[in-house]
Amino acid sequence: MKRFFGLGIFLLFSLAFGGCLQSSSAPNASGGSESPAASSPASKDLKAIRVQLSFLMQSLDAPLVVAINKGYFKQEGLDVSFERGFGNNDTISKLGTGKFDLAFSDIYNTLEFNSKNPAEKIKAVAMIQNRAPFAIVTFKDKGIATPKDLATRKLGAPAGDGPRKLFPLFAKEVGIAPDSVTWMTMEPKLRETFLLQGQVDAVSGFSTSVIPSLLKGGKKMDDLQVFYYDESGLDFYGNAILAKADYIDKNPEVVKSFVKAYLKGVQDVIKDPTAGLDAVVAADPSKLISREAEKARLQIALERMFLSPEVDRIGLGDSDPKRLQKSIDQTVTGFKLPGSPKVADVFTDQFLPPKAERQAPPAAERKPLS
Repeated sequence: MKRFFGLGIFLLFSLAFGGCLQSSSAPNASGGSESPAASSPASKDLKAIRVQLSFLMQSLDAPLVVAINKGYFKQEGLDVSFERGFGNNDTISKLGTGKFDLAFSDIYNTLEFNSKNPAEKIKAVAMIQNRAPFAIVTFKDKGIATPKDLATRKLGAPAGDGPRKLFPLFAKEVGIAPDSVTWMTMEPKLRETFLLQGQVDAVSGFSTSVIPSLLKGGKKMDDLQVFYYDESGLDFYGNAILAKADYIDKNPEVVKSFVKAYLKGVQDVIKDPTAGLDAVVAADPSKLISREAEKARLQIALERMFLSPEVDRIGLGDSDPKRLQKSIDQTVTGFKLPGSPKVADVFTDQFLPPKAERQAPPAAERKPLS
């Protein structure tokens, strides 16, 4: 975690991986080719599915990689390939054009896309992250001990950053004026650099992106002060599996099969996160991925995103309608969207497996991440 992977290394990784396409027939984590289960359809009978990630392949994508390696998609008659994304907004836009069949992104930017593109509406078919990693991150030596201390400070984030767009709501919840802070705008790849260099006092973003980058920049967890939005009245869901509404209507069995196989991958990663992490590292063609940074990212996901009391109650992939509607209403206010969208406009649970098949593994079956 303590080593600094400079901007040059990051750019090299991005270039090396940017054009890469992974497939369910790709080599698995052990280096050999995957052997489909005996009950799997022959390769020529598999339906090709194109998937886009929300960003570069990360440990957050371990369920997808594990499900590919173990042949879960092939057992469902699917040949899944995926490409890196360039941020949630870009992923949603490309899904809207039909370049991909399914994608991983959030429903809140989806609401904004749908309001601007009513003829190309997108829906979530499974909520894969029960809580969003929206956060404000700063350093303890900045003297910002509580969210109220952000007043009069300089914050940094890309212009389209979701947590930045929702900051007025966060400010209201914590008791400061939204305009009491000054914002500096930068490219996503420079956000943590600006914080490390002291050009801003804090940044908004996904904790799963910001924290690993700061750790690679030489900081320790004890150096960081993290204010999560869900601890201040903005209890949002994280990323979901998305598809265009017309694709869902034309391919209901495909969507159902993909969700089923993916959630099996989630269960495996919860049981053995180290194996999931190793699978992601092995699948990286550039071999530049930092295992320590990805371990930190996956640990955050396990503690704050994949598992929760709500997941124990409703199962993996589902949502609580009242909670989801509240976050939709908050998004409409924060993003200044027209209309009054309802849960059914952006999420459907009809493609989820029965609840008994998508329970989170009990604590006794979960290995620690190492």
